[in-house]
Amino acid sequence: MPDTSFIQESRKQWSSEPAFVFSMTAAAVGLGNLWRFPYILGENGGGAFIIAYLIALAVIVFPIMMLEVAAGRLAQGSAVHTYRQVNRFGTIYGWFVVLITTAITSYYLVITGWTLGYAVDAVRGDLRVFSVFSSGYNSFWYFVVVTLAAGAVLIKGVGAIEKLSKILIPFLIGIMIFLVVVASSTQGWDETKAFFFQADLGRLKETKLWAFAFGQAFYTLAIGQGYLVTYGSYIPKKTHVPRACLIVAGTELSVALLAGWMIFPFLFSLGMQPDAGSQLAFSVLPTVFDNLPGGAWLAILFFVLFFIAAFSSSIAGLKVIIAAVAEEFKISDKKAVAGVIFLMLILGTASAMSFTPLQLNISGEPVLDVIDRIAGTQVIIVSGVLGAALFCWFIPPFRVRAALGVKSRWWEWRIYLIGRYLPFILIGWILFTLIF
Repeated sequence: MPDTSFIQESRKQWSSEPAFVFSMTAAAVGLGNLWRFPYILGENGGGAFIIAYLIALAVIVFPIMMLEVAAGRLAQGSAVHTYRQVNRFGTIYGWFVVLITTAITSYYLVITGWTLGYAVDAVRGDLRVFSVFSSGYNSFWYFVVVTLAAGAVLIKGVGAIEKLSKILIPFLIGIMIFLVVVASSTQGWDETKAFFFQADLGRLKETKLWAFAFGQAFYTLAIGQGYLVTYGSYIPKKTHVPRACLIVAGTELSVALLAGWMIFPFLFSLGMQPDAGSQLAFSVLPTVFDNLPGGAWLAILFFVLFFIAAFSSSIAGLKVIIAAVAEEFKISDKKAVAGVIFLMLILGTASAMSFTPLQLNISGEPVLDVIDRIAGTQVIIVSGVLGAALFCWFIPPFRVRAALGVKSRWWEWRIYLIGRYLPFILIGWILFTLIF
């Protein structure tokens, strides 16, 4: 068991509640919403998916988000340390969370490399569609660069992440709103409105649709990946957790929807299909900027911000892993950073090489897409449900209420009802899909 005094001594805090909000938003806003939401939406039929996604967020995922932040605040340690305080079997689950985050972060860094490559190409005035960009080994070399750069930032600690986040979020949302306004004047705007609002309600009977909706909802708010527990462990004492989480969740949802309204009008105007897969944004936006007045400058601004947003997501994932390694093995943060960065360089290579001339794949599907589908949808749902159950069955309600920073018991009991009985609902759902 790690030395608690070591943990408390090394654990700094966000400077304020707004600092936590900015940092947590930046951690999840990048790839989960700008990159993943549009392509998952495109592959799952538009309006029906949005209905399922909003239900998943409001009813299940948001309460679990508050629970994970509160748990991190209670334990004041890494994901492994936090779950160990819950139950003796929590250590195993804590490492399971770290393992999931390791898998996700390994390909996150590859996609972050894509955003850096596009930012560089935009500055050079040589923006290319994804098929051309990935015809060489750009995917691998940019992955290496961003991984090493992330290590350099993490050595600086929480303060560097906080400062980066406060600059990022307002600019990113501003440029997205501008692009949505531009998109509203394109030929594909009406088709986009139909895609979003004319839902085929019959599709809500499909278990696959709900699986992707819940997976994306968990992904959007970083549930079951250790992000919330780790970032919550740095939260200031006076923070009102439900309020802070509501702001973060509202911002994440807004950015996800803005990303859809930003990309799909251009996609439909160009006669492209919405189910292009993981490279959707990288296939559409270069053509968009090439045809816009002042598009060259707009491309530079957008892809630089896209890179910073993606970079923040990668840093958050790495922070989860580094915090666990440093505290569990009682080594310095610098040594933990070095070890984790080396591990990422090894693990991420397969995903990076799946978009090079080598075209590494599993059963004809790129390695990156396979890992994202499994870890980013199926596994994090199970992880989030198990984590909520551990907290709600083994932590007394009054302790959670204290960690939430609220006096009302409404939040407390809503969270407990969901956390305690969600595993049984999930098991029932799985059995239903197997039988019917």
